[in-house]
Amino acid sequence: MSSTVTETLPALNTLHLRAEPVSGSDAEEAAPEYKYARFLPHFDNTVKYPPLTDFEHVDPGHEALKLENPREFLQNAQVSNLTPKFGAEVSGIQLHKLNTSERQQLALFVAQRGVVAFRDQDFQDQDPEWMLRDWGSFFGRLHIHPTSGHPKDYPEFHLVYRDGSKSFNFETSDRFTSSVWHSDVTYERQPPGLTTLWLYDSPPSGGDTAYASQTEAYNRLSPSFRAYLETLQVVHSGVEQAEYSRSGNRGGTVRREPVETVHPLVRTHPVTGAKALFVNRQFSRRIVGLKKEESDAILELLYNHIALGVDLQTRVRWAPRTVVLWDNRVTAHSAIVDFEAGDGRRHGSRITPQAEKPFLKKD
Repeated sequence: MSSTVTETLPALNTLHLRAEPVSGSDAEEAAPEYKYARFLPHFDNTVKYPPLTDFEHVDPGHEALKLENPREFLQNAQVSNLTPKFGAEVSGIQLHKLNTSERQQLALFVAQRGVVAFRDQDFQDQDPEWMLRDWGSFFGRLHIHPTSGHPKDYPEFHLVYRDGSKSFNFETSDRFTSSVWHSDVTYERQPPGLTTLWLYDSPPSGGDTAYASQTEAYNRLSPSFRAYLETLQVVHSGVEQAEYSRSGNRGGTVRREPVETVHPLVRTHPVTGAKALFVNRQFSRRIVGLKKEESDAILELLYNHIALGVDLQTRVRWAPRTVVLWDNRVTAHSAIVDFEAGDGRRHGSRITPQAEKPFLKKD
């Protein structure tokens, strides 16, 4: 395992205060014949977790930098760039067959390209225990989402789910667009690094995922503005997300009390050394030390820069047996909810290993 843990939670099984789930809270009740019904959202409002503790994270991509050819694992694959600087699509290899060195190369490749779609994978049919304990834990300590649904007995899977009658996603219908640009759970002291997502089922068209390069967003800014932003810190909050669930959405579950954490507005990737903006509309709240009007103006400028900069974005179209990996430290993303009720089901799992505390390395 490439992530060294010096302090961690008790064994996960001991944290489950087992009780029967709240009646009607499980999506699987609606689709017992569905092949992946055991991975549908499950909620148990009696389960509570203690606060997360700090741990030491060593990114596996460091080892790949020592190799003469750090992309050797792709030598028999077909690789195409989604855009010149951001994103890639790969076919011809199976993720579940990668050895330790190849996984290290994978971590570096995803960090460099930001987001990579692997096609024609048998990943989703592997043993869930392997997915979590072998695959996911290789890249960091597995994060358990405080509010989302998960398959019964597998809380480390974060589920996305929307069908014709219900949604367990963080989305609203009171705005022009359902797009919510974000990096995952940035309110944690150690937000995620390399992240794995796949869909068990998706509509015939629509339901894509959009990705934005936070590195390119940083690079597009003027040198003097970048220098100023590097002096700033931002409060990231999970309170609104928790209150959204407490109000009866997403199963009404809050397993861990929400936290607010201060992170640098610009962070450095520990392996590539690239700098990236580290703000997002979903979880960033205010810039420390600035007056509200100043903070709001700067954050709104950056949010719009990320959301409207189509030349620093890419879009992944889901196809059966696709697995998408991205580096949460240098990308933002948004589900594209452009399919209507009755057009299909969008159901997927995400494995979200935590990484290091965000830091900025000065030039």
